[in-house]
Amino acid sequence: MADSPALQGGLIPPAIRTAQLHRDFMMGDQVVHALDGVDLEIAPGEFLAVMGPSGSGKSTLLYLLGGLDRPTEGEIWVNGREIVGLDENDLATYRGQEIGFIFQAFHLVATMTAQQNVEFPMIFNRIAPRMRRERAQALLERVGLADRRMHRPTELSGGQQQRVAIARALANDPRIILADEPTGNLDSHTGQEVLALLSDLNGEGRTIIIVSHDPGVTRYTTRALHLRDGRVQEQGEGESG
Repeated sequence: MADSPALQGGLIPPAIRTAQLHRDFMMGDQVVHALDGVDLEIAPGEFLAVMGPSGSGKSTLLYLLGGLDRPTEGEIWVNGREIVGLDENDLATYRGQEIGFIFQAFHLVATMTAQQNVEFPMIFNRIAPRMRRERAQALLERVGLADRRMHRPTELSGGQQQRVAIARALANDPRIILADEPTGNLDSHTGQEVLALLSDLNGEGRTIIIVSHDPGVTRYTTRALHLRDGRVQEQGEGESG
């Protein structure tokens, strides 16, 4: 696989770079341009907020960066590797090893305990059972849920479920975390706690991209990107940047 232009020039590449990224969907007989030529660079260790109204393309962009969807046209480079051309097996490996996902609806497995939910992604990376248990316990302690590790999602509050989801996102020690409206189902106080936790993870050097409607997230981010109708409208520093 060819190196990105930045690598060819001997420079440190962005953590993520997109070039003329398009994603079209058919709605009946109409073509909807969810993304319409997005050029973007995200530096290693950046905490980026992707803002915009509903239908602006925020979540579509996140799913493309995470390998959960494929673009209609364009390039996506992640840590110096172009991912659009990856086959399904390589894409699954990419998602499992390099990306941590956090969703608004948590997406925890209802029949599993908190610890089992955190262990689950490690199974696909063939981590030994004892190491899975130890790492899951350490991660749950990290997010303040050591005493809830044997509880199932229905026995946890929304904020606790999101903390389990964050611990699960960290299970395979990814360099990049993609968060889609992670505070959307939480009250404002709990949402701020979750954002503070993400800010701490960013402080450890992880690259974090968060999609949100809430302008308050920019208090925690280093930069904000605004999308409208699938196009980048403006970029600026977050309040912490």
